[in-house]
Amino acid sequence: MEHMHPDHPETMDMKSPTMGHAGHDHHAMMIADFKRRFYIVLMLTIPIMLLSETIQHWLNIHIKFPGSNILILILSSVVFFYGGWPFLKGWWDEMKTWKPGMMTLIGFAITVSYIYSVATVLGLEGMDFFWELATLILIMLLGHWIEMKSVAGASRELELLVKLMPDDAHLIQGDMIMDVKTETLKANDVVLIKPGEKVAADGMIIDGESYLNESLLTGESKPVDKKRGDKVIAGSINGNGAIKVSVLHGVKDSYLSQVIKLVHDAEQSKSKTQLLADTAARWLTLIALVTGAATFLVWYLSGKGLSFSIERMVTVIVICCPHALGLAVPLVVAKSTALSAKHGLLIKNRTSFENARKITTLVFDKTGTLTLGKFAVSKIVVFQKELSENEFMRMIAALEQNSEHPIATGIMQKAKDLSISIPPVENFKAITGQGVEATVEGNAVKAVSPGYLKKEKINGPSNLTPNAGETIIFAIINNLVAGYICLADSIRPESIEAIQMLHDNHIKSVLLTGDNNAVAETVSKTLNMDSYFAEVLPQQKLEKIKELQSKGEFVAMTGDGVNDAPALAQADIGIAVGSGSDIAAETAGIILVNSNPKDIVSLILFGKATYRKMMQNLAWATGYNIIALPLAAGILYNYGILLSPAAGAALMSISTIVVAINASLLKIK
Repeated sequence: MEHMHPDHPETMDMKSPTMGHAGHDHHAMMIADFKRRFYIVLMLTIPIMLLSETIQHWLNIHIKFPGSNILILILSSVVFFYGGWPFLKGWWDEMKTWKPGMMTLIGFAITVSYIYSVATVLGLEGMDFFWELATLILIMLLGHWIEMKSVAGASRELELLVKLMPDDAHLIQGDMIMDVKTETLKANDVVLIKPGEKVAADGMIIDGESYLNESLLTGESKPVDKKRGDKVIAGSINGNGAIKVSVLHGVKDSYLSQVIKLVHDAEQSKSKTQLLADTAARWLTLIALVTGAATFLVWYLSGKGLSFSIERMVTVIVICCPHALGLAVPLVVAKSTALSAKHGLLIKNRTSFENARKITTLVFDKTGTLTLGKFAVSKIVVFQKELSENEFMRMIAALEQNSEHPIATGIMQKAKDLSISIPPVENFKAITGQGVEATVEGNAVKAVSPGYLKKEKINGPSNLTPNAGETIIFAIINNLVAGYICLADSIRPESIEAIQMLHDNHIKSVLLTGDNNAVAETVSKTLNMDSYFAEVLPQQKLEKIKELQSKGEFVAMTGDGVNDAPALAQADIGIAVGSGSDIAAETAGIILVNSNPKDIVSLILFGKATYRKMMQNLAWATGYNIIALPLAAGILYNYGILLSPAAGAALMSISTIVVAINASLLKIK
């Protein structure tokens, strides 16, 4: 977030992945610096106020001694040069680039007050402004200090991501284990991850099995079972098993570093809303200077005296500081980007994310996003009276226990759910392309496809029409067809909720898939989706998206970044799903680490919430100025209502703090 606002030299660089701790320390130093200046100015302001005639008049006290006016001049000069230094320096920086903003206004206001007050001590007719000057600088320092703390808070989420990386790793070399710094790891090193430790680098498990908690990286709350051959992500937390991991690449290329870089870039990238706020802040600066000068002239020419006219001008200029405006958007951006990253939503393009609120149609590419993509038993039918369902499953599971085939996995899962103990098999043999056979407890058992029955001219049930997308496996026990099992790709439990939530938000859902018509229809009907396109070839996907757009739909498409690139690029918003490993999904504006369809919905809702927060902040920042400016100019002077410069500064600081607090209330539902 370097220079969150172009007119903000004092809003320092947040921690970027490349800056290491330096950026963060620098920011902390800035906060400490404002804090120190605030307390010193506070101590000096008390005697300045006690020596001021106006305050003495109010408190009905009288303190005057030879040289008291020189003392107040000296104290105020310290306040001006020491307390006002950040503002004077900022003003100078802004003038160098010809971009007057926040600092120009404050710098100008305090300088005018100071020079005029010095002149009164040196003999000019009029009242000095020393106490107003001191309180003005005091409140400005306080406002900046509080605001910088809240800015730091918004970026702290990013630091939490940075902290996920462990500092040390246990490197295995032969029989030795050495502790080394994580950043020295390179591809093909082997590291040991003990139970409860963080994974030190992206890699592949070569030994051991454990459950890993990846929630901080992918937003997936359940620990994931990882065994030999599975990939692990640096920063995830190991459960109760020790694992040995072969490192894939150095720290710089790790998933986490890429996420941090992505978050950082997204905070840098300006969206339309941000540019709008910047323009508004520019204009506000000009309005402040012009209104300030006009206010001065009007009061001075109406005979109100120099001192009163200058005071009005200073108040107008201070109250108009476009500070709240300058922060309205960047604070929300920082918060939303970092929050998203922690929930497995990676925003590459801010404008895409803010446009999520305009989506009218969401295209789900392929059934696999809405379904689990793995087979589950949907029906068990047993023909033989003497065989119980469990007994039947036991025989088939015995045959499938050593196969890696998705169908076998589905059958084994069912056997596990029914807690069936699986007997060993003898004489196991595969029937090429059509099934398997073996001897189970003395019985000759075959698990075969319908094609095998046809080929062998075995009479199976005649009237069998499987549902769309169902696969049937027949069991032949001792040469009799004993029954069959239907398996189907099961719909994710979250899909139903996700589609319903889309409907609640008036967003149409469309399934776009290469699967056959029957499968697409089943999934689309079961989930109550608006429409589906089946048997679509990858190169036709682009056309289908265009077709929807030509009907005036604002289309978001979910796909897997790699092979759906053209269609993702064509869609108004491309969302790459389940490509956490492929952060460089170039064409997508947003990347979801998990393929959970509910994430897509929460992304859209979060996009809306973020936009709402920005708008609230902009409305507040502008509305505040519309009301405060005339008051500062003295429009209600005849009614005895007049804002002092310090009151103006307080109002300005409060408006900024309201914006900061509002931004920090942003949450992902």
